[in-house]
Amino acid sequence: MANQKALVGMSGGVDSSVAVLLMLRSGYSCIGATMRLYRNEDIGLEESRTCCSLEDVEDARSVARRLGIPHYVFNFRDDFEQNVICRFVNAYEQGLTPNPCIECNRYLKFDHLLRRALELECDYVVTGHYARIRRDPESGRYLMFTATDAGKDQTYFLYSMTQHQLSYTQFPLGELTKAQVREIAQENGFVNARKRDSQDICFVPDGDYVAFLERYTGKRYPCGPFLDPQGNRVGTHRGAVAYTIGQRRGLGLAMGEPVYVCGKDMQANTVTVGPSEMLFHRSLVAKDCNWIPFPALSSPMAVTAKTRHTRAGSPATVTPLPDGRIRVDFEAPQRAITPGQAVVLYKDDLVLGGGTIESSL
Repeated sequence: MANQKALVGMSGGVDSSVAVLLMLRSGYSCIGATMRLYRNEDIGLEESRTCCSLEDVEDARSVARRLGIPHYVFNFRDDFEQNVICRFVNAYEQGLTPNPCIECNRYLKFDHLLRRALELECDYVVTGHYARIRRDPESGRYLMFTATDAGKDQTYFLYSMTQHQLSYTQFPLGELTKAQVREIAQENGFVNARKRDSQDICFVPDGDYVAFLERYTGKRYPCGPFLDPQGNRVGTHRGAVAYTIGQRRGLGLAMGEPVYVCGKDMQANTVTVGPSEMLFHRSLVAKDCNWIPFPALSSPMAVTAKTRHTRAGSPATVTPLPDGRIRVDFEAPQRAITPGQAVVLYKDDLVLGGGTIESSL
């Protein structure tokens, strides 16, 4: 690795900062890069409230200065708006529940940032994700494995990475625990050693998606009827975009028993609610699939499948469909399978791939 260079994405957080240090210790020449994804005032937020704040840029710059490496800020605002924010808005308006972190990885970190790395004649792009990459000596393909720290594993957000992207990427934190990362940062005097992890979507830090949608689009989403499973009106909702499958809180309904969002009809502007048992399904169909250990799925396979990042994987069988989509059949019914979210498939700690959930069956 003599004379090899790495462009390290530095968000201002502790993970990416330690990633730089580990690459330097491994003998790489490093350049720090912070992506400027949007201006907070463009989406109606105070300047200091999100991960794109000036404070975060300064934290990244402080660590880069301490480590003696150059640091750049790249303006990717237009690309982020087109590939992440607009997709997020369109998905919600279609009644889906998108995952913008997956899109950001797909289009920004491992596309635009990687291209910038190659323009700078770097050998790798590096991030602070918790995942592991290895090359299979037999097939020659690059493989992705879950992180050593299962509680911090981020492979759910990375399943869409291509062979080209994997071949130019390193995740130096994959073998470490979060506690070890913070300890390394503390030992090296990083200003962000105890900085709180970001928990929310970066451009919706308060979790109020409807307020963001209305600020961004200038629209007011109309109220409409809550329906029970028989189609009877049982209340009024504040806009169908405000609800996601499985939601219980914030419905404002008194029906004598707990009810949950079980379905939405965006054209009719209705939200159907019902008992918890209505949320369970054994199967789903997913589209826009990406595969990592092989070019395509050719036959049914026993897998472990995750339908949410925070949810444990469940035993299932994945079957390829003629049009490139897949069907996933679970051994046990799954709660609140949500269109727009990803289903990610594993074989032990190997990431097979995944796709976007289209429907539950």
